[in-house]
Amino acid sequence: MIRVLVDADACPVKAEALRVAERHGAEIHYVANGGLRPVDHPLARMVYVPEGPDEADKWIADRAGPADVVVTADIPLAAKCVAAGAQVLNHTGEPFTPANIGQKLATRDLMADLRAADPFRQGGGKGFSKADRSRFLDALDRALRTARRGG
Repeated sequence: MIRVLVDADACPVKAEALRVAERHGAEIHYVANGGLRPVDHPLARMVYVPEGPDEADKWIADRAGPADVVVTADIPLAAKCVAAGAQVLNHTGEPFTPANIGQKLATRDLMADLRAADPFRQGGGKGFSKADRSRFLDALDRALRTARRGG
């Protein structure tokens, strides 16, 4: 059975992910440190990991494989899941792939260095839009079809 593994602590598309997973008959695991309300759906599983840095990421990385689609904005987690053969998306529907994950990691590291060098630098990102939500729905649907075919 294909699965959707959601890094759920700060994910703005939890409900959308469930809708698409349901359409595909895929089990969905919401992984978090806590604070999420349980989802009453036969395909949904709530996974509460211990408090601590990266515990949800570790749980997902240890289980992700070719029959899975992972939803995360965490680039190091995405890299581990891509290496394990999973389809990986961020919450705007942008895929992480073997072809782009190296550049994503390098950019993340560069930005961390720039922020550390200039503590007054304001890093305001753009807001989450309806177009982002729509792109995510389409991308998750495609990723689940790809996972069903075996990658």
